[in-house]
Amino acid sequence: MDLEHTLRSIVTLQASVPEDAFTASVLGTQRAGSGVVIREDGLVLTIGYLITEAADVWLTKADGRIVPAHALAYDQETGFGLVQALGALDLPALELGNSAAAKVGDPVVLAGGGGGRFVRANIVSKHEFAGYWEYLLDEAIFTAPAHPLWGGAGLIDADGKLLGIGSLLLQMADGTSVQDINMVVPINLLRPVLDDLLKYGQINRPPRPWLGIYSNERDDKVVVVDVDGRGPASAAGLREGDIISDVRDQEVAGLADFYRKVWNSGPAGTEIPVRIVRGKRDMWLRIKSASRSSFLRKPRLQ
Repeated sequence: MDLEHTLRSIVTLQASVPEDAFTASVLGTQRAGSGVVIREDGLVLTIGYLITEAADVWLTKADGRIVPAHALAYDQETGFGLVQALGALDLPALELGNSAAAKVGDPVVLAGGGGGRFVRANIVSKHEFAGYWEYLLDEAIFTAPAHPLWGGAGLIDADGKLLGIGSLLLQMADGTSVQDINMVVPINLLRPVLDDLLKYGQINRPPRPWLGIYSNERDDKVVVVDVDGRGPASAAGLREGDIISDVRDQEVAGLADFYRKVWNSGPAGTEIPVRIVRGKRDMWLRIKSASRSSFLRKPRLQ
């Protein structure tokens, strides 16, 4: 791999979000991270939370030149975001690799932050990841050592191909020590949805049901740590500290299982009976689910 040439495909990304946007209170109004050029016409792949509801986006090349852009698409299921440069980037496009073929132990480069900032790392794990914000990947990629500027960073294999996009900084326990690692969204998840994202700004199918819950898994139990006051779960009476034990007539076995049972209940708008334990009592709540995207400002389609 010609690393110097490969790093030219990495750009810094800044986004400005209106103060009244749905995600502003959680993600902020000024967001910064990275992106990867995947087409020579200036199409840039990034992590979606950087550009969700963005009104203005700027891309900065390694030489410091700034190019305006617009948020083209955000896929809530994978977490990917697409940005289209509004001026000539004149940068090479990074070829998409095969994340399914990547193995634990493989050497990789995680590049982000612009100016050739990268970390030589290894894949330390590939496994299911359930995020507290109603997000699930069947198999995420985890790398170490961690990149300090992980958001939207490109994971690059030994052949210079793109394996995924950096999403989170996490910690992994290894015996008596704790190591910082990055969670990366695998690039193979982009292939089936890319055409839809380019045409419609989202996947062209009914959206998953969204409840507006932030949850953690403790001893195989799903515990509500927060409830979005604007969402369906709050309207149904769900509270912080509630334990979710059943969805419909099926017992919940962990956070990932909870998400799958909710999403298998039907499209957004489906009423979902949820059994909860609150203190020493248990009760059923009927949550009228919604589409998360209906709360968000939409990207401009060009």
